Amino acid sequence: MNQTVLHEVIEKNENIFSGSNSKNIISADKNDNITVGIIGCGAIATIITDFVLEGKIDIDLKFFYDQDSERAGNLSSNVGGMAVTSVHDMLDQVDLVIEAASPLAVEKFIPSVIAHGKDVIIMSIGALIDMKLKEELENMAMENKSRIYTPSGAIVGLDGIKAASMGKITEVNLITRKPPKSLGISVDKKTTVYEGKAAAAVRKFPQNMNVAAALSIACDREVDVQIIADPTVKYNIHEIQVIGDFGEFKTITQNRSCATNPKTSVLAAYSAIKLLKSLNENSRIGT
Repeated sequence: MNQTVLHEVIEKNENIFSGSNSKNIISADKNDNITVGIIGCGAIATIITDFVLEGKIDIDLKFFYDQDSERAGNLSSNVGGMAVTSVHDMLDQVDLVIEAASPLAVEKFIPSVIAHGKDVIIMSIGALIDMKLKEELENMAMENKSRIYTPSGAIVGLDGIKAASMGKITEVNLITRKPPKSLGISVDKKTTVYEGKAAAAVRKFPQNMNVAAALSIACDREVDVQIIADPTVKYNIHEIQVIGDFGEFKTITQNRSCATNPKTSVLAAYSAIKLLKSLNENSRIGT
């Protein structure tokens, strides 16, 4: 990843990507009941739906799309929503679309969503490590007056790293430890399955390395990544070290996996839910 190009793109478009700059969340229109559609009806969509059922999010969760139409139908019926056979079927009737499917879904569907002038929440932030796609979406968002939100996902400390990036960051390291099952492999002892830069990590483990992409975008540099398959751990563990002219900080996040998908952390779903709630909040704590 070219750091100069990345810096220029983020600086020019920091008012679009709320995962990199949060001021648009604060200035968003205070709609009491925005109409929302979801792409991908797996673990994250299920948790969001549960929160809607419990009255914990003030949104109209109306449309559901998934390659598995039966799964979309089952989830939509829980909230009196509608399963659609095409993403385009929801675009004239929603205010915001949540992508909770895969990096491929971002590439395939999100350009059309933005072209319709709709706001989006992208959960598969790993797709945005592709600078060509990221810049395309940013330019489309500016042209169509849309907002792109990227939740903090499965880690803590993004506020701190965004603040630190206002100065000079000299080193960012991410060590991820996961049960082998969540990485889709089988080993009987601790095994390093990857060591290198974030972009290659995302390409090799597209369903597991949203964290590496989020860190890289937030701190304006490609982070160093080590991925360890560890049969002795029960949680998805992310250790982050950041060093710069501000000083140094370290964080450790131990995430419970979603019951229906070991590759997805519960905290990732919670971050999307909190972002949805923040759209109608009159005050905000954090960067």
